Amino acid sequence: TLTLATQKGVDVSFNSAERTMSLDDYSKRVLAPAVNNLVGAVAADIMSGVEGGVSNLVGNFDAAGNLLRPTLDTWLQAKALLSLRSAPTDNRKFILDPVSMARTVQSLSGLLNPATEISEQYRTGEVYNAIGFDWFEDQTVIKHTTGTYVVGVSPTVNGANQTGTSINVTIGASSFTVGDIITFAGVNAVNRITKVTTGELQQFVVTSYAGGVLGIYPAIVPPVGGNPVQYQTVTASPANGAAIVSLTLTGAVYRKNIAFVPDAVTMATADLEMPKNMQEVARERMDGVSLRMVTGFDIKSDQFITRLDVLYGYVWVRPEWAVVVADII
Repeated sequence: TLTLATQKGVDVSFNSAERTMSLDDYSKRVLAPAVNNLVGAVAADIMSGVEGGVSNLVGNFDAAGNLLRPTLDTWLQAKALLSLRSAPTDNRKFILDPVSMARTVQSLSGLLNPATEISEQYRTGEVYNAIGFDWFEDQTVIKHTTGTYVVGVSPTVNGANQTGTSINVTIGASSFTVGDIITFAGVNAVNRITKVTTGELQQFVVTSYAGGVLGIYPAIVPPVGGNPVQYQTVTASPANGAAIVSLTLTGAVYRKNIAFVPDAVTMATADLEMPKNMQEVARERMDGVSLRMVTGFDIKSDQFITRLDVLYGYVWVRPEWAVVVADII
């Protein structure tokens, strides 16, 4: 269900003298920054859905499990994981935190061909197209802090044959944070089409924790009687006492750069009403985004008050078609 119920706005105001004498470059000085602030707030909201939504993670880890900076192999792992989750192979994209982009340009600069691509990276400081992805930079990339997992006392599953998105667990002195990405011992992922094991543990993202009940995504959907079923996600339900393991070490703070296909997430906007008897009213649509601008006049303060608004909603329709590429902070 996609609900259009979130409204965000940006306000600016000017008195008559300012509007008459000082606004020769209104679009550049006023309107563009206002639009940037507004769409940045919307982008941050949509990015927040990564926490508790996207369950796939790849990272460059050392032998002790410490997270390092991503390398070319890390980005290629993300590509492979998208394919294992049966994501479309075209129109794939990366969204990177600015620091991750800087690190990636440096690490890939000597590896990419043709020479024109390397030249473009040098001129702009950004990767544009490589390894089958379009690359983008954005400041709204999530920075996640992993929960506390006490060494030698792993959280465990409490009860066998559990299915769905709510699992009874015993955590002891450990804790879960929404957005933590975990695995259950003995629970492998399956190819969503063939239902054959991928040979790797299925990854789950924590959506909630309360009273010994752990919320996860995707749902645990095992075969029945050894036979594959529709929407199957795993080879088996976790056994009673199965260890729950976090992919990142306790307290690790990292950037959740995202590899995805556009089908993973959907956003929609609605045309806001055009009020009457205002100084100015305008509405524009571009690429499916509708923005409304209204200007009114306050005679008491001699202020022209302008408001720019968007009414929108979003939903991560297929978050399994997105992969976190972790980069340590």
